[in-house]
This record gives sequence, structure tokens and C-alpha cells, in this order.
Amino acid sequence: MVRLAPTPPHRPGFYPQPEEWTCGPFALKHAMVSLGRAVEAGDIAQTARTHWWSGTDEIRLARAARSFDCDLVLERSSDAEAARKRLITYLRKQVPVLLCVDEWAHWITVVGVEGRRFLVIDSGQDPVLTIYTWAQLRARWMFHDTDYCKDEPPVLYDLHAIVPRSNSGVKADFSIDRIKFLRRPENRSLSLYWNEYLEDLLEICRPPSGRITQALSMGEFLRRHQEMIVSRVAFWHGDIDRSVIVKILRNFRFVSDTYGLVIPAASTRRAAADLAILVTMWVVAVRGVDAMYGMSLGSVGGRKGLRRALRLQAERLNKVVRRPRVA
Repeated sequence: MVRLAPTPPHRPGFYPQPEEWTCGPFALKHAMVSLGRAVEAGDIAQTARTHWWSGTDEIRLARAARSFDCDLVLERSSDAEAARKRLITYLRKQVPVLLCVDEWAHWITVVGVEGRRFLVIDSGQDPVLTIYTWAQLRARWMFHDTDYCKDEPPVLYDLHAIVPRSNSGVKADFSIDRIKFLRRPENRSLSLYWNEYLEDLLEICRPPSGRITQALSMGEFLRRHQEMIVSRVAFWHGDIDRSVIVKILRNFRFVSDTYGLVIPAASTRRAAADLAILVTMWVVAVRGVDAMYGMSLGSVGGRKGLRRALRLQAERLNKVVRRPRVA
């Protein structure tokens, strides 16, 4: 997708919340990206009417979830083991779950489980993607209801599942290895721009479906076409390291594999063209490009300026052609 304006400081990817009271919108945003939906925390905060003093409660988050075609399903348990099993049930269906932790002071998102370790996105940390043991998660999750009884308060475990109303087939399959990969400093830009990769891939790829009889994974597609894409982009730009282009394509593959996206065999030519265009746009944005063919839109004032420059150039050429010869 063409981007004419610079990227705002608050990107739609994975990064820490800028204000203390915005954990609720960030938690819902992370749940949405787990469901393959690129939603910005600012839009959620506006819909939920997040307040700097009171933050965002579950009622406001439910309102925001509904506006994005999802339901917030609340389940409460007073038994830790029962709560753990219920949480795992949702996660194995690839349904993200919001938890209000630290005595109901902060929202986090649980997006997966491997064995007894839970994959968590916590916008209060940096990096935000992290891995908890059950003991660590339970310690933060439990709430002591002192309003009910101050001396011996009951312990509550509330989970808030974000259930999509329609099945798009696009769901993230986060794993411990993928979380560790995204936590590496050299992959920070991939985390920050995660949703941009996803949005572009959804224009090129499709979720697995029985209607697609022949399909290629992004890995197989790049095995066949990566050298062609890299060589042509490097040739036409002339001032870019091939390894950097390979890294961008690797990022596309990583995001595609996380959501299980595929490329229909009939669309491979278009996919190759789309990826070449996207990478070329990235190279030009990063390295710039000289004016081509003797003109530049920016140097002549946009399209109107270009028309004026062409008209003046035509007039000058016309004068040269009509200039009488000197005897």
C-alpha cells in the first residue's frame, strides 16, 4: 500500500505503551493483530473512551471490541487450576485472551501456550513480547477481592476472551521460537512495523482454504523467485546491498508463516511483481533515487508543475526548431 506520509511515532506494531493509562487499548490492539486485524491503539482508545484518570475497564473494552466485529467474553473463576484450563482452551483455539493483572491495575494479552509456558504481549514492558511460566502468570493474574472481605479476601481469576464474530481464517500462531526471534535487537524494526507487513501480505496472500487447490507457502515461493526479485531490484536501483533486500523478504516470510498464509499457484506472477514493487518502494524510501528521464515531480511542483514544465520545455524546443539559420 502506498504511503505518502511519514510513519507516525505510534506505529501499529509491537511497542511499549507511551502513557500509563493506555494499557487497555494496547492489550486489545495486540489481540486484534493476533486475529489478523491491523487496528491502532489510538482508534481503540477513542472508541472505548479511555480516560487518563480511570483508564479502560472491561465494559469500555467490550464496546471497542464490538466496533471491530469481536465480542469480549468474560469468564470468572476462584480456582487457579480451573482458570488455567479455561485459558488454555481458548488459546488452543487461537483465541487471544485479555487479563487484568497486578490487582486489576494493568491489562496484558495472552496469545499462545506451549507446554506450561504462556506467550504474553505486555505493553508495559520493553520488549513487549515475553514468555511466562504458569507460576509467573498466576502470580500476576490473581486478584484479592478486598471489597468483599478485607481480612480474608477471596481470590478471583477473570479472563476476557476476544472472540471474532466472523471467521476470516487469519490467525497468528505465535510460538516460543517466534517470540524469541522478535525479541532480538536486530529484529526490532520487524516488531515495530509488524502490522504493515501483515497488511501488505493480505493483499498478496490468502489464508489456507479448501477452495485453493494449489498453493505455495511464502518459503517455497521465495525459494523459486527470491533471486529474481533481489537481482532486479538491486540492478535497477544500483546502490543497495543485496543482503538487506534478502532480510526484508525474510521478514515477509516470517510474518506469512506466523499466520499460515499461502500464495495461490495461479497468482505467483502477480505476487512476484507485487513483492518486487514493495521492496523497490522500500529501497527508494530508505536510499532515495535520482531524478529519472530528466524530470522530477518534486522539483517542478507536483503534477501541475510537471505540466507547466513540459509546456515550457515544448515551447523552448519549438523556438529552437523555428530559429532561422545564420548565413
